[in-house]
Amino acid sequence: MIMKKKKIKTKVKSGKSLKDMAKKGFRGYPIATVACYGPDDKVATKVAVGIVHSDDESDPIDMKKWFSDTTDVRQDREINLEILEFIKESGAKSVVISESIMGCPHEEEVDYPKGSKCPECKFWANRDRFTGEVIQ
Repeated sequence: MIMKKKKIKTKVKSGKSLKDMAKKGFRGYPIATVACYGPDDKVATKVAVGIVHSDDESDPIDMKKWFSDTTDVRQDREINLEILEFIKESGAKSVVISESIMGCPHEEEVDYPKGSKCPECKFWANRDRFTGEVIQ
């Protein structure tokens, strides 16, 4: 199964984009991680940006999330400008972006009970969130 990838196109006045920042590779810590989520593998309705300050951390120290019910967050200029500003304010030297939608935008234990499947996103119920492949 081939999944189409949408690119984040927004640039700030300096000409920088998230994609450009990620292309530079590892440039040191802190690292900004950018992951998109959606009800299926076509539309991203949530983007989460985490800031990891050192190699010793397994979870981000700072995190911010953006949501949209009307547009794909990857194509929303305002959201992308806010993401760039958040990354700049964090002092991140490196940026890593997931290449595809990483699963359901709803959170286990927040939006639905732990150990169960999201009742809103049937597409992800039996899929690997990294590959999109159907699993049993």
